[in-house]
Amino acid sequence: MQEIHGYYLEDLEVGMSESYAKTISESDVYLFAGVSGDNNPVHINEEYAQTTMFKKRIVHGMFSAALISTVAGTRLPGPGCIYIDQQIKFKAPVFIGDTAKATITVTDIDTTRRRIKARTDVTVGDKVVATGEATFMVDKREA
Repeated sequence: MQEIHGYYLEDLEVGMSESYAKTISESDVYLFAGVSGDNNPVHINEEYAQTTMFKKRIVHGMFSAALISTVAGTRLPGPGCIYIDQQIKFKAPVFIGDTAKATITVTDIDTTRRRIKARTDVTVGDKVVATGEATFMVDKREA
């Protein structure tokens, strides 16, 4: 992988994997709410959140998906790839102060269409909080 360009299709192999971890702060949640416009009180209002099944504020589910995008755009496949689609299932909440780790693992390579499929997981400790599959378009090397 190059700094300005990620992996080329020819450099990828099924099973390759990369991760990114971030401890999510209260300010991260407020900034994400501002950028996304998602001001659901379960994310930003402690008194309201205490009345929910979670008993405290939870991080936006799409924040977890954004961490997957971080891996894709910076590590694997890396800079230059294009995010084509994402199927994701949220399995457990992420709380302020948790360290969420997003991992992408290559599961299939289509050299004709310049696409890779990848498993996408977000974990907090040993618990999977989001899982799914994504497709990315990846450049081939110039001939």
